[in-house]
Amino acid sequence: MDTHRPPALSGARIGILLESDFVEDEIAYYRMRFAEEGAEVRLLTRLWGNDSLVFTGHEHGAPLTVDGDLEAVDYAELSRYAALIVPSGMVADRLRYTEDVDSPAPALRLLRRAFRMPRLLKAFSCHALWLVSAAPELVRNRPVTCHNNLVGDVRNMGAQYVDEDVVVDGDLITGRSVDTVPAMTRTLIGMLAGER
Repeated sequence: MDTHRPPALSGARIGILLESDFVEDEIAYYRMRFAEEGAEVRLLTRLWGNDSLVFTGHEHGAPLTVDGDLEAVDYAELSRYAALIVPSGMVADRLRYTEDVDSPAPALRLLRRAFRMPRLLKAFSCHALWLVSAAPELVRNRPVTCHNNLVGDVRNMGAQYVDEDVVVDGDLITGRSVDTVPAMTRTLIGMLAGER
């Protein structure tokens, strides 16, 4: 980082959805890179009425405490965010759980609000698009990339799979895998810095 320039994202808030089986290196990378650019990173999850929850990572079983309640993020709160990231691993699969199969999961309700806000960037890495599988209208006819295991899923959602590491479609940024997180993060930082 060039220490002679001011941080590109000073004052910006980045939300990262979290659950167990997250990829530790990915979350650590986001936290480091966005902090280097002056952004505040907020981890969000479904707290189930608790003040915080401890999740464990996929590769090393590392614990991570999360106290951001995604169910408390209404439109007013969401408008304070510059970007929302759904990371790799099993985070999306776990967050799409709902007790009532006829009612969307709280994380999906949050994403529906986010997709109504074009200024708010939405980024999905690897398997993250699983979270919108119950709301295919959010990605229908939009170009996306994802892990090879999800190509059939995104096509069934009506999205246009693109065989690239990072795909940008307006406010939607998608990355192929955990290996492409640095490229997706650079893209996201560049887009956010360009708006400032």
